[in-house]
Amino acid sequence: MNDATQGTGSGTDNRPVVSIIAAVLNEGENIRPLCQEIAAVLGQLPGAEVIFVDDGSTDATVAELEAVRRDGILPELRILSHGEVCGKSAGLRTGVEAARGEWVIVLDGDGQDDPADFISMLELCRTAAGRAPLVVGVRTKRQDTLSRRLASRFANRLRNRLLDDGCPDTGASLKAFRRQDFLGLPQFEGLHRFLPALMGRRGVPLVCVPVHHRNRLHGSSKYTNFNRAIVGIRDILGVMWLNNRARIPKRVTER
Repeated sequence: MNDATQGTGSGTDNRPVVSIIAAVLNEGENIRPLCQEIAAVLGQLPGAEVIFVDDGSTDATVAELEAVRRDGILPELRILSHGEVCGKSAGLRTGVEAARGEWVIVLDGDGQDDPADFISMLELCRTAAGRAPLVVGVRTKRQDTLSRRLASRFANRLRNRLLDDGCPDTGASLKAFRRQDFLGLPQFEGLHRFLPALMGRRGVPLVCVPVHHRNRLHGSSKYTNFNRAIVGIRDILGVMWLNNRARIPKRVTER
């Protein structure tokens, strides 16, 4: 594995400023065009590294990632692999734990997120007054089927009513945050959908910004509306319990 960074580092040790992370499962056809888009925006970012976490794919995902690195599209791409399918949240956790940047941007591997949005989202993180925020990309013009948009709208309204997280579209995959804030959260599958509620309980401010949303490049979603709904309701109840039981001091004084 090559640990070097793309772009210019932020200090004498040449550590990256931001780590761009995608957890992928059977996205072989989407890897090359997505990596080409990521490569096109790296020159507009401060020092960045790119990490793909393969979550036990059975198609050509890993081979395509290796080819992208070998062909010079992302010559310093970091590729991490799970031995079995662990879930998207586990994949993101693996990537964030391995990340060397202070800031993290996460995206999906299906091509629906636009890497051009990285620039403004990272700027919002780094220039915020006070505590660094969680920046969530809100999909204002969804490129999904009607049934999926309706299911997502219902889920967002239910989640917002029960968790009061202030986020209109927490299911959006494109998010930016401080690495340390993510690592302080409890780990469970589905975590990535509840970052506004969990980070907000710990004092992290939320910033929502409109982002581009495109059609999936190839393949189909790994989830149906039904299984999303069943798992989502269970997870909402779990997050309510976690937040209600959390006792987090607002200020700590050392004497």
